Amino acid sequence: MAEAGPVRRGFAETVRGLQERAARAIPAEHVEIVDGWWLRHAPGCAWWIGTVLPHGGDAPGYGLGRRVTAAEEFCAARGAAARFQVTPGACAAGLDGLLAARGYRRDSPMSLCAALVADVLDRLPGDGMRVEVADRPSGEWFEAWYAVHGAGTDRDADRALLDRVAEPSGYAGAMLGDEVVAVGRAVADTGWVGVFGMATLPHARGRGAARAVLAALARWAAARGIDRAYLQVERDNAAALRLYEGAAFTELCGYHYRAPGAEPGS
Repeated sequence: MAEAGPVRRGFAETVRGLQERAARAIPAEHVEIVDGWWLRHAPGCAWWIGTVLPHGGDAPGYGLGRRVTAAEEFCAARGAAARFQVTPGACAAGLDGLLAARGYRRDSPMSLCAALVADVLDRLPGDGMRVEVADRPSGEWFEAWYAVHGAGTDRDADRALLDRVAEPSGYAGAMLGDEVVAVGRAVADTGWVGVFGMATLPHARGRGAARAVLAALARWAAARGIDRAYLQVERDNAAALRLYEGAAFTELCGYHYRAPGAEPGS
């Protein structure tokens, strides 16, 4: 039992590190890091890219409530409402309850998953559909991604986000003939590779395109000596969960967001 504390701390540090890698892989336009809290603003992009990443404990003499207020003021100054990404273990213990008491509803349950790259390759041989991997997103890659995920966002803002990614990246596109029908991207960062932007055009679903993309990204990681992979997925996305579970990904932890507004039914 004496080792439970250090083991738990080590796990929390791993989770926190992965969420911060993800924040670098989907970089907001404006980022300020204040005592471990990532204050982010991403105009024109999906709302979760601009959420506050409230990592780290409470700074001496600077209460948790005041830190929340400072984050709210950062967002308000940019014309946005504050939303918080809450990962148990990576955030201050009392944060979730404090946000609930301040009128923030629990929203968008997520799963943070990880796998060994070798296990992904064992599960996904990657035969069949042709996949091309490049170090930058082609126009065809971007258009396929945007067709699936671009609703409600600004095309130029989403393209600019990809231009801000500083870490080595691989952009995979599965082909049917000359058409890019499924895409995904991998971002290498300090010993891990993150998987992002998985998307399959409707007419190509059920044909193994997403599996082929994921296998290609795993090969890209293995070629660079990276042996661990992670990804984030919505807990209500049954198709994606089946894909990732079949590819050897397992959940490290769940997390969620806190958004302004009362809980449903309250």
